[in-house]
Amino acid sequence: MEINKQIEKAKKGDQVAFTFLLDFYWNEVYGFMLKRTENETNAEDITIETFSKAFDKIASYNPEFQFNTWLIAIAKNVHIDLLRKKKSSLFIEITDDEDQQAYNIADTTPSAEDELITEQNLSQLLQFIKELKPHYQEVIQLRYFQEMSYQEIANKIEEPLSNVKIKLLRAKKLLAEIIQDKR
Repeated sequence: MEINKQIEKAKKGDQVAFTFLLDFYWNEVYGFMLKRTENETNAEDITIETFSKAFDKIASYNPEFQFNTWLIAIAKNVHIDLLRKKKSSLFIEITDDEDQQAYNIADTTPSAEDELITEQNLSQLLQFIKELKPHYQEVIQLRYFQEMSYQEIANKIEEPLSNVKIKLLRAKKLLAEIIQDKR
């Protein structure tokens, strides 16, 4: 099955496979969290965090379970953690080397979205970017206009590197959709 192939590729660190899985399951995870939180911003933050954790831990995914079931389980845990954090409001980011290696997505090869975005003239592109939600505008701005590395963006917006990668993948996809719609 196509999904299983993509999962296997993603386990080997394939960027295109990660993007495929993100696109394929985004609406399902986001929709699930929107029902639970009844808040678009929280649902989106949880979904970003969910994919970030899923891609960190994809090596541990057990194919006996449906991939979407696994993602939803992660989303539930992220939501619970978020509720706990709100109670304690103390948050320390801890990462270990293994997680970093597992999530070492190559960010050098331009995707179809990258090519579509670079084809646009600047004033038009800026108009399209304004249609994105502010947190997507920010990562696009930092990555493409200030030419920051993923790590520099993570430091600037004080978020884990994996979240920055997911936000950029999502922002590029949404921006590409806006460009396609306007053509």
